Amino acid sequence: MSQTMKLDLIDRRLLELLQHDAKQTTKVLALKLNLSKTAVYERIKKLEKHGVIQKYTALIDRRKTNMAFVVFCHIRLTQHIKEQLLGFEKQVIQLKEVLECYHVSGDYDYLLKVHVPDMQAYREFMTSKLTTLSHIGSTQSVFMIEEVKNTTDLKL
Repeated sequence: MSQTMKLDLIDRRLLELLQHDAKQTTKVLALKLNLSKTAVYERIKKLEKHGVIQKYTALIDRRKTNMAFVVFCHIRLTQHIKEQLLGFEKQVIQLKEVLECYHVSGDYDYLLKVHVPDMQAYREFMTSKLTTLSHIGSTQSVFMIEEVKNTTDLKL
């Protein structure tokens, strides 16, 4: 695991601006930060080098791409031995419908965030993909009714 990088106020403001719109030019960012373009460029490269900025991506409206049905699926494995945990994780990473997977504490072992077009597609996903994975003891599905908050912005 990498070490935490010490961020100054300018780094934090720069990250805030990039999280809001990563397509801003260094010229625009320099004006907002009262820095030179070179200084902004160097700060961005430093943040990338240290892994603070992992990648740049486009956020897609799932409703406009027919992927609006969101399910949170709780998974309980049959046993909690390392080989089964790692085996399950390796398999679930390959499922394109699973956008997020977390190893969690509590009654279940994993929490998956699944995006599919509709209930029928989720049923197909469950029967032909998810339940065929090794070591699953039980599942519980929770269907999203309304998205109240969804952000990618970390407040630093």
